[in-house]
Amino acid sequence: MRLFIAEKPSLGRAIADVLPKPHKKGDGYITAANGDTVSWCIGHLLEQQQPEAYDPAFKKWNHEHLPIIPQQWQLAVKKNTAKQLGVLRTLVKQAEQLIHAGDPDREGQLLVDEVINFLGVTGAKKDSIQRCLINDLNPSAVKQSLSKLRSNREFIPLSTSALARSRADWLYGINLTRAYTLQGQKVGYKGVLSVGRVQTPLLGLVVRRDNAIEAFVSKAFYEVWACLETEKGEHFKAKWQPSEQCAKYLDEQGRNLSQALAQNVAGRISQQPAQVKKLKREHKKPAPPLPYNLSSLQIDASKAFGLSAQQVLDICQGLYERHKLITYPRSDCRYLPLSHFVEAKDVHAAILSNSQHLGQQGSLFSQTQFDLKRKSKAWNDKKVDAHHAIIPTKKTSNHLSGNDAKVYALICRNYLAQFLGEHQYHAVRVEVEIALGLFVAVAKELIEDGWRSIFIQRSKSHNQDNNNETEQLLPRLNLGQHLKSLQAEVLEKHTSPPKAYTDASLLAAMTGISAHVSDPQLRKILRDTDGLGTEATRAGIIELLFSRGFLSRTGKTITSTSSGRGLIEALPDVATYPDMTARWESELSAISEGRSQYKKLMSPLQEQLKELVVQSREVLPKGLSGLGKPRFAKKRRASTKRK
Repeated sequence: MRLFIAEKPSLGRAIADVLPKPHKKGDGYITAANGDTVSWCIGHLLEQQQPEAYDPAFKKWNHEHLPIIPQQWQLAVKKNTAKQLGVLRTLVKQAEQLIHAGDPDREGQLLVDEVINFLGVTGAKKDSIQRCLINDLNPSAVKQSLSKLRSNREFIPLSTSALARSRADWLYGINLTRAYTLQGQKVGYKGVLSVGRVQTPLLGLVVRRDNAIEAFVSKAFYEVWACLETEKGEHFKAKWQPSEQCAKYLDEQGRNLSQALAQNVAGRISQQPAQVKKLKREHKKPAPPLPYNLSSLQIDASKAFGLSAQQVLDICQGLYERHKLITYPRSDCRYLPLSHFVEAKDVHAAILSNSQHLGQQGSLFSQTQFDLKRKSKAWNDKKVDAHHAIIPTKKTSNHLSGNDAKVYALICRNYLAQFLGEHQYHAVRVEVEIALGLFVAVAKELIEDGWRSIFIQRSKSHNQDNNNETEQLLPRLNLGQHLKSLQAEVLEKHTSPPKAYTDASLLAAMTGISAHVSDPQLRKILRDTDGLGTEATRAGIIELLFSRGFLSRTGKTITSTSSGRGLIEALPDVATYPDMTARWESELSAISEGRSQYKKLMSPLQEQLKELVVQSREVLPKGLSGLGKPRFAKKRRASTKRK
C-alpha cells in the first residue's frame, strides 16, 4: 500500500480525487480502489517543547537559567490534532511505500518530515520515501505531479534549513523574551516583552522611521526653471543643475537652499541665448513585470486596494484551496517552467471565461489580442525548483466577487502581460547651456503601448506637486541648435519628511532587506531572494506585532506604539537592526542549497546568546515603565466529573 501524507486535508482530497475509484473514506484518510491511501496533517501536528519539558525549574522565569539551550531537542504532540497523528501512526506502519506531499516550500518539507521521523520510520522504508510537489489543486495538474515523483532524499538540505530556522528561532525568542521581560518587570512593565529574530528588526524599522518623522524639520529649497523657445515658436522647460561652485548652498540631496542664488541665476538667464549641448535619445523596451510571488502580490494589492498582507494571503489561500483558480500561493518564485507553456491556451481561455467578474480589468482582458505563442523571459527552468510563480489555473468559476476578484485580476494581469508585445518608448534627455549654466529637460516619447495596455492607469495627481517635473512633450531638437531663454521661473519648495510605513512599504522593506543593512560587505552578498522572514510568514509577523501591542494602524499608515518604541530603545542594536537576520537568511538559503551546514548557523548563535543574556541584565528599560497589559489566566469552569 502506498501512503500519501499531505500537509492539509484540502491537498489530501485533491490527491484522492485523481486516484482510482470507488473510494473508501475513513476517519482522517481516504483509500482508493487500488489500495493507495491518502492521509494528511492538519498543519503542524508537532511543536517544539516548552523549556520546562527539559527541566521543571525552567517553568519559573529566572535570569540564572539563561540561556536555555537543549542538548537533545524534543517535539511535543499538539493536543488538538493528536487524534490525526494517531491515524497517521497506524497508516505509516501498514504502508509499504510513503509519499511526502507537503506544500512545496521549506516549511512544508519539514512539517511532514518531522512527522515521519517522530513516528520512527527508519532504514529502507525511509530511504525509499518519494516526494510529490503539487502547485495546482486541479485534477489534471495533480495527475501530472503524481507522474513526476522524486526521491525525498533530494530535499534533505531544504528540510535541514527549515529545522535550523525553527530551532534557532526557538533559542533566540525564548531566551531574549525571558531576559527582557524580567528586566521590564523591574520597571513596572506589565506583560511579556516578545523578542524575535524577525519581528524585532521589523519593529526596529518602524520605530526608526517614526523617530525620523518626529525629528524632521522642513527646509525651503529653490529650483530655477528655464522657459525655452525654438525658432519655430515651440516651448519647453528645463531645470537648472547647480555646478560645483554652488556646493556650499546645497544640501545632501543636491537641492539649492539659497533663494538669493536662485534669483540671481534666474536673472542671469532670462532673455538670453541658449544652445543644445547634449542630446540623448534612447530606445527603451522594458520587459513586462514577471508573474507574482506572494510578497510582490501583497505589495501590489496593498497599493491598489489597501489590503493588508494577511488579507492578501487569506484571499490567495481561498483562491487556491476553495476556488482552485490559482496555483500554490506561498511561492517565493516569479518564474515558470517551460513545460507549463503548452497550457497557456487553456489558462487564457479560463481567464476570459472568468473576466466577466473582474470589472474594468476583465474588460481589458477580453478586448485585448494576446499572442499565446510569445515566450517571455518568465519561462525559465533554471530559476524554478520546488514551486513556480503564482498564476491562474485552467479552472473557471461563477462565484467570484469583491476582493477575491480584485486579487485574482492582478494575478491574471501579470500572467497575460507575458503574451503581449513590447512596450516601447524613447527616453529623451536634453542638456541646454544658458549663460554658462547647465539646464536639463527629460521626456518620454511613446512608440508602442504593448504590454502596458492591460495595466489600468491610475491618476498621476498624487505624484505631482506643481513642480514642472510632470512629463512634457519636447519639440524635435538637434545637437547645437540655438534657442532663446525667456523669463525664468524660481520655484520655492519644501523638503518632506520620510513617509510612514504602510503594509506595502513594510513588505517591500522585508523583501529588499539589503537596503536596510548597514554592513556593506553583507549588503553585497545578499541576493534578491533574501529578506526578513519567508513568503509564508511575513504577513503573520506583521500581524503579530499588532496583536502584541507594538504596532498600530490608522488607515493605511503603520506606526509604532509607546511599548514598541520602549522595547527597541532597551534592546542592543544587534537585535533591532536587520544585519543579523539577513546573515541568518543568507545562511539558511545556503543550507537549503547544500552549500552550508546546520552547525554553521547554530554554533555561533549559541555563543552569541550567552553574550546577549549578559548584556540584558545591564539594562533597565525605563521607557517601558507603567506600560503593557497584564495577562490573566483563564478561569476554569468547575467540573462535576472526577478524573
